[in-house]
Amino acid sequence: MMLDATVVNLNTGSFGPSPRIVFDRVTELRRHLAEEPMDFLLRAMPPLLWRARERLASFVGGDPRRLVFTANVTTAINLVASSLSPASPGEILLTDHEYGAMHWCWERAAQRHGLSLRTFALPILPSSPAEIVDAACAAMTERTRILFFSHVLSPTGMILPARELCAEARRRGIVSVVDGAHAPAFLPLHLNEINADYYGANCHKWLLAPIGSGFLYAAAGALERLQPLQVSWGWRDNRGAMDERDEFGSTPRLRFLEFEGTRDVCAWLSVPTAIDFQAELGWQCIRERIGELTRHVRNRLASVAGLTPHTPDAVDLCGAMVAFQLPPGVDAPTLRRRLWEEYRIEAPIVERPDRLLIRTSTHFYNTESEVDCLADALPHLLAASVRR
Repeated sequence: MMLDATVVNLNTGSFGPSPRIVFDRVTELRRHLAEEPMDFLLRAMPPLLWRARERLASFVGGDPRRLVFTANVTTAINLVASSLSPASPGEILLTDHEYGAMHWCWERAAQRHGLSLRTFALPILPSSPAEIVDAACAAMTERTRILFFSHVLSPTGMILPARELCAEARRRGIVSVVDGAHAPAFLPLHLNEINADYYGANCHKWLLAPIGSGFLYAAAGALERLQPLQVSWGWRDNRGAMDERDEFGSTPRLRFLEFEGTRDVCAWLSVPTAIDFQAELGWQCIRERIGELTRHVRNRLASVAGLTPHTPDAVDLCGAMVAFQLPPGVDAPTLRRRLWEEYRIEAPIVERPDRLLIRTSTHFYNTESEVDCLADALPHLLAASVRR
């Protein structure tokens, strides 16, 4: 792993650092692109792109002909939100824990189509996935056109029962759109079983692929409802069957949505190397190690006065991210600044409407001593960050 030895990085949930082998692979590809762009883009890239698409689709449990590469999950969700035309009057329904930029994305879509935007409250510390499903079902009405939720909640790391939520939406004729920003490599994915209408995700977090690698996956027949964010050479590429592999490393339907003009796709092409890196370590070994670290996080931070757990500990609701509620009166910008400037610790301070959280993200390369650094620093930092 390429890690700064002076930093305690407990924030893979925002961005994953690079394994050396992934960095070397993307650098090798970019060198080829820089030295001979025509050869790279026209000859070398297409088979590499298809190979990357197949590897990623297999890894997430899907069909490569329904996987669109994107720069990140934000691009993927915007592609969906800008394309769908839900019947009005009606509403778009979100949980109350959605990522801020995605909330704005759907706010704009609602305004554009004359819909209302409504959120429903998730149970804070549910004991089972059924409590989450019950809350969502109670919130869905005949006015609901789209259900949007995160597979793994960014503020707390709680895992939502995506398959069950998508099934309930489908049963009611509601389009399901899932923000899977944290899901690839955070948990085993089987996208065909989840059966969301649309599922967007990042590869630059827990999968440790380069920044610039994300994707959109769609249910059978759902890609046909989308329009590209940019019109380029894929717009009228109607030669042959729309879902058969073409000479560009895609299919005509995927290229229609994916091709944005000249761009650096080396991050996409490096995804197989990232998959191979962790596969060689062993996914089961990695998950067992993450489990050890998250248990250590819970034990150590629970001992810090004023902190209370804010992530469930039920095995099917939690993973590698754990959040704790901070005591009242703490000034978030001050704590955030001092955490970095005085201790060189990367751990986000999450500002919720009614509370302040600190979130840890521990991957296999973290250590118990790094968690201890945070636990030991917090009493001083909390005392020094109280609003006067």
